Amino acid sequence: MVMAEDNALLREGLILLMTSAGHEVAGVAATGPEVLPLLLEHRPDIAILDVRMPPGFRDEGLRAALEARKELPELPVLVLSQYVEETYAAELLAGGARGVGYLLKDRIGRVDEFLDALERVAAGGTALDPEVVTELMARRRDDPLDALTPREREVLELMAQGLDNATIATSLVITERSVHKHIGNVFAKLGLPPSDSGHRRVLAVLAYLNA
Repeated sequence: MVMAEDNALLREGLILLMTSAGHEVAGVAATGPEVLPLLLEHRPDIAILDVRMPPGFRDEGLRAALEARKELPELPVLVLSQYVEETYAAELLAGGARGVGYLLKDRIGRVDEFLDALERVAAGGTALDPEVVTELMARRRDDPLDALTPREREVLELMAQGLDNATIATSLVITERSVHKHIGNVFAKLGLPPSDSGHRRVLAVLAYLNA
């Protein structure tokens, strides 16, 4: 992996956590301009990037992620942020939900959850902080998702966080069969035909976040 984080203490902590978990840190960047060259040089299995980095502390890390995905479309990216950056999150997700994660830094302290999210993103899945999803959805009005029932929206929100059917069932205290039925209804209402079965979950998440 390639990591970009300007806070030295957090950076060293992340490196220790990653190596202890059996991952290889191939490159580390402390400023925005360092990120893209590192990603293009190492072409890592995943990039872990802070949003705001020197010199401007605005969106250097995210801009590097967006540029890298133009050059390496399949590059999984896990973005870390101190706060929910709605515009930045939406821009990253607009490029496709495959292999994308956006977590608040507070989540790092929940080591098992963080490592699970990391592996999910590296495998091409999604991992979105619940607070990120809530903030993004707060500004959606009159979108195609209005046809969904409250339960279907709950299921789709958990899908957006990258959870599988079994975990969704546990979270909502319903059966996996019910989850499967709700997801089928979501696909139908969003106009995602069976021929897209390999990608419908990702397409549904995109519709949810970018409608």
